[in-house]
Amino acid sequence: MATTPNIDNKRYQGLIISIALFLSLIGALLAFTFYTSSLLERNTALIDQTNKVANSAQAVIKDLFDLDASYGEDTNSPHIQRVLERLEKNTASITSSIAAIEQGGTITDTEGRSYTLPKIDSDAQANITAANEQWKALEPKIQTYLKDADNIMVPSADALTQAVEQAKTSSLLMNDSLDNLTDDVFNSAESEASTIRLIQAIGVFAIFAYFLIFVFFFVRRLRETDAEALAARRETQEIMETVNTGLFLLDKDLRIGQQHSRALNDIIGADRLAGENFTNVLRGRISDKDLKTTQQFIEQLYNPRVKEKLVDSLNPLHKVMLHNTSGNKGLNDRFLDFKFSRVYDDKNIARILVNVNDVSDAVYLEQRLEKERTENDMQIEMLTTILNVNPKIINEFIANTQTHIEKMNNILKNPGSSQYELEGKLKAIYREMHSLKGEASALKLHSFTKIASDAEDKLHALQNQGQLSGNDFLPLAVHLDDLLSLSNTIATLGERINRSAPPSVKPATAPISDSFAKTSITENHKSNHTISNINADHGQSIDLDDEKDDQLSFYKEFAKDIAARQGKQVQLKSDTLTQADIPDHLVKPIKEISIQLLRNAVVHGIEAPSVRHSTGKDAVGTIDVEVKDSGSDVLLMVQDDGQGIDYDGIRTKLSKEGRFSMEEANQLSQNDLLKQLFSSGFSTKEHADEDGGRGVGLDIIKAKVKEYNGKLNVNSELGQMTRFVITLPKA
Repeated sequence: MATTPNIDNKRYQGLIISIALFLSLIGALLAFTFYTSSLLERNTALIDQTNKVANSAQAVIKDLFDLDASYGEDTNSPHIQRVLERLEKNTASITSSIAAIEQGGTITDTEGRSYTLPKIDSDAQANITAANEQWKALEPKIQTYLKDADNIMVPSADALTQAVEQAKTSSLLMNDSLDNLTDDVFNSAESEASTIRLIQAIGVFAIFAYFLIFVFFFVRRLRETDAEALAARRETQEIMETVNTGLFLLDKDLRIGQQHSRALNDIIGADRLAGENFTNVLRGRISDKDLKTTQQFIEQLYNPRVKEKLVDSLNPLHKVMLHNTSGNKGLNDRFLDFKFSRVYDDKNIARILVNVNDVSDAVYLEQRLEKERTENDMQIEMLTTILNVNPKIINEFIANTQTHIEKMNNILKNPGSSQYELEGKLKAIYREMHSLKGEASALKLHSFTKIASDAEDKLHALQNQGQLSGNDFLPLAVHLDDLLSLSNTIATLGERINRSAPPSVKPATAPISDSFAKTSITENHKSNHTISNINADHGQSIDLDDEKDDQLSFYKEFAKDIAARQGKQVQLKSDTLTQADIPDHLVKPIKEISIQLLRNAVVHGIEAPSVRHSTGKDAVGTIDVEVKDSGSDVLLMVQDDGQGIDYDGIRTKLSKEGRFSMEEANQLSQNDLLKQLFSSGFSTKEHADEDGGRGVGLDIIKAKVKEYNGKLNVNSELGQMTRFVITLPKA
């Protein structure tokens, strides 16, 4: 959108020229005044100089007579020295002053200011010449006397007598000439002053007359212009009252223009907008981040080096939700779409035109369609899993998910107020959520994984915030409801498709509790890198004897999926997983522990192919999973040929996180470091992702081993391998 500046320039061209002429007249008058003031100042200095010469001449003659009368007095007496000094000074002053007056030279007054004397006319020149001739006759005799006046060895009476005699002759002629010179200079200055006053009066009259003409002519022109502007404003108002979109202009200070469409008030939901700051109108109705981004966005629109099309793609107010803060219950939160366009004045960016539309209906329709599309994608994902995974595994996942949700709900219900109890509740919920996410990730149920990951983000934030309260756990209820809903959905789909293998448990329908409290978990550690556990309830028994081949395939796919996300290559080997006879009550904990150990091996153990190649290893890492029956116990062993446990790295991370000082960390034994590695919230991974980095996986393993009163042994060689051995008693 462009304006028409040329028409406006022509309209005001005459006004501009007239003002320039008016200012030129004033400037010329001021310049003439400055010049005449300088001239008068120079004439005054000339008059002062002529008076100075006359006074100095009188003083010289007086001093000569005084010296003549005092002849014979000691030449070193204060009186004689003072008169001689004054005579010498006045003699030099007369000589220099006459030369300056005669030639129009530069003189300096007693205050140190310098003046250039003006040229004098012919009459004055004749008078100064006559005075100078008399002075030239007297001045040499004075100099002859002054040469030896204070030397008692040289007689100076004759020289003084000659100077006095010449002074008698020259003094009258010099006084007459200097008096005439003063009168000539004064008359000349008075004549110039009169001329100056006359010219100034004429100039002032001419300026005043021009001003009256200027006011008369241009007041009439301005009236015509105002009438045209009023008509144009009326037309603009009619347009602004008619359009059904919000239109307004923004200046560089982000102030809304005085003219805007009537619809803007209804769209924005504010009575007064003209002249208001745009950021103040939006403050509190959009997020502070969006508000700051909007300010930066508009600043870039005013940057001529930034392409408008390029910066338009960064518009932060595209379909933005505007919250209702007016307290008007009839006014709901709405989605508004702001479009910004530059308004140019010639080639300069003058304003930003903003077009606002209420797109709430369109956005709500998009959201509904997106929700339906998400639900469809989720059902397709679930159907794909149901059709490609053994029904027993699906049923086990549904049962485990509902068990995890029920446990988390019970944890939230348990009372607790101390920080220790709240931290225990947080850790327990974190373990259950992480276990659920691991099983969902293994089945490629990304809907479950996404909800669980979002919940883990909130749990991780609570873990790092320090002080906890019961209300901090309130948002978790939403995630539990979402997980329960997904679990019921996949159970329903499974029943429809797999009539021959229905789920072992019914879909849960009980709502998630809104009362939150805390629980505590006690941990005991033993030396030799072994962790011992207390008794706990048995897990749910799921018979997978006929599905062991599927179980091995399940683990292999799970490991490969994690490796693909981590940019690694792995192969899983197991000779005993399909042969071991695992008691029913240990099937579930062994599966949960296996999932966490497999994830830990891929994420933390196996190196990237390039790293393995540089150390002489095969690009594909190997993970061995073995399950053995030792009579009274079941042994689970997971070993990888990766980088091993870097104990120095653990020390560095502990110090970096502020858990220990570097000196304290250096004093920790390997067993102490392993205990820290298994603590909740600690991870050696720099950045958390779907597969790890939150410090929960090993904590889950430790809790499960304790729950089943088992033992955990860790063996590692740096750069070679890491082996976890879990021993769970059958009884």
